[in-house]
Amino acid sequence: MSSWHIPDDLRERYLEGALEPPLAMSVDAHLGRCADCRAAVPYDQDWLEESWARLETELITPRLSLAERLLRHGGVPDHLARLLSATPTMSRSWLAAVVAVLAFAVLAARAQAEYLPAFLIVAPVLPLAGIALAYGTRVDPAHELVAATPMSGPRLLLTRATAVLAVSAALAGLASPLLPAPPGLAAAWLLPALAAASGCLALSNRLPVPMAALSMGGVWLAIVGAGRFIGSWLAVFGPAPQIGYGVAAVLLTYRFYRVSAR
Repeated sequence: MSSWHIPDDLRERYLEGALEPPLAMSVDAHLGRCADCRAAVPYDQDWLEESWARLETELITPRLSLAERLLRHGGVPDHLARLLSATPTMSRSWLAAVVAVLAFAVLAARAQAEYLPAFLIVAPVLPLAGIALAYGTRVDPAHELVAATPMSGPRLLLTRATAVLAVSAALAGLASPLLPAPPGLAAAWLLPALAAASGCLALSNRLPVPMAALSMGGVWLAIVGAGRFIGSWLAVFGPAPQIGYGVAAVLLTYRFYRVSAR
């Protein structure tokens, strides 16, 4: 078998692309081992060099996506910018969900001012949905690949959760001026959102991330329900509850760090 070479008729059919896939793969394998048969295959030297140059360019200096360029210009380290923009399909899914829910809440509040609590109630839940869609084997196509790197585990979860929270906060902040409410009230969702995201991170040490996000969403809705029972939907956005959300966010984030460092 070591002295066998590809017959002329088989080589012609191979070059024309007329071979069945199994036979074409066999010819490919033989060409990889046999210098004489490779020499008999005609090729354009300039085309070959240009193709290799393009391949090396893509592998060594790949074209940066718009999201990655923006992150780098914003001061995000190169490796984190690449990580955060590595799964655009996943990012688009939760980003579209955040935009859709915000648009619905803003339209409802502008249609009738009494629907303003709908925006304030929904906004803190948005980062939870994003975090649930930003980590885990079922939603992240690069999870197994990243799991073998130093960025895996809690550090990856915290990185993506921070990115989700920042983007969600920015989008909700842009939507706030469109609301029929004073700026202070329109921003009252920020600390509850931070506390809910921190609680999700803390629970992720014991529960899968989607379950942790769902649990914190339930806790938030229970808090809102309790406020409504007391007398007003807006009761949970007063000064005292805001202080509680801030303290809870700090304590829960600290707990996440402590448990993750063990």
